[in-house]
Amino acid sequence: MTNYTHWFIRARLKTRQLLLLVALAEEGNIHRAAQVLNMTQPAASKLLKDLEDVLEVSLFDRLPRGMRPTWYGETMIRHARVALSSLNQAHEELEALKAGRFGQVSVGAITAPGLMLLPPAVALVKQEHPSLRVALQIETSDVLMERLSQGKLDMLVARLFAQHDKADLRYEVLTEEPVSAITRPGHPLLNVANLGLRDVVSAGWIVPPTGSVLRHRFELMFQEDSLEAPVNVIETSALLFMTKMLQQSDMVGVVASDVARYYAAHGIVSILPMSLPCHMDAFGIITRTDRLLSPAAKVMLKAIKASAVTVYGSRFDTAVAD
Repeated sequence: MTNYTHWFIRARLKTRQLLLLVALAEEGNIHRAAQVLNMTQPAASKLLKDLEDVLEVSLFDRLPRGMRPTWYGETMIRHARVALSSLNQAHEELEALKAGRFGQVSVGAITAPGLMLLPPAVALVKQEHPSLRVALQIETSDVLMERLSQGKLDMLVARLFAQHDKADLRYEVLTEEPVSAITRPGHPLLNVANLGLRDVVSAGWIVPPTGSVLRHRFELMFQEDSLEAPVNVIETSALLFMTKMLQQSDMVGVVASDVARYYAAHGIVSILPMSLPCHMDAFGIITRTDRLLSPAAKVMLKAIKASAVTVYGSRFDTAVAD
């Protein structure tokens, strides 16, 4: 017979203790945390002390002006966030089912697959399950990875970098990502024959922020050609600003080639006829191995993979479960 006497049952762990841990992490003060949870400060202090007594560790350092999580506290806070997020999702799924809806799924993506892969995938899902609620977030890989770890997203189409904790993650590569230089239609550089880096080094550039992978490789590209990296730059990751700025200036932007082709197809920008010898790392589908996907999430994952075969020519191991 299976033993279901888990430690948290023996400890009589309360949901309000989980809520208190998260509130303390966000407020840094037990008085404000108690107010957020609509309880008295003595009651909040007792909840925390009871939990620390059971765990036999100190979860917070008591400071003159507040409270700071210990390493033990950071661990419990992280798992408390995940547990509470899972409970919220369970409630939302139940409400959706009671209302006759199929459920909901939350997907995160970086910009290029957000433009090229997710629209056909979501269209496929909606065709088969019109009532399935799809929430999509377009962000950087770092932001998306954090939200996945917190249980706020079911799956990602993003990159894994060295700094990311890869434990409990499944990564299925989709494609590498070349980049292109874009300008306004009618830009003088569009008429330059055999366009090369020396022709564009003195141009004004709209580039990703310092510290990003693409920014590093953009500057390295010029240095490897014995050129100084452009100094007349605007730093931004906002595509709406970039396209508007390009339309009213002679600046040049650097973006993923899929993004460049999307805006060029709509006549918003033109792609410079040159090959940039730098590229972004490959991106892929990222899911958690320590959490079961909901029926709605499984439907979304299947649609993403089906669309990836068409968009990128991707192949998947059929032994990997949806």
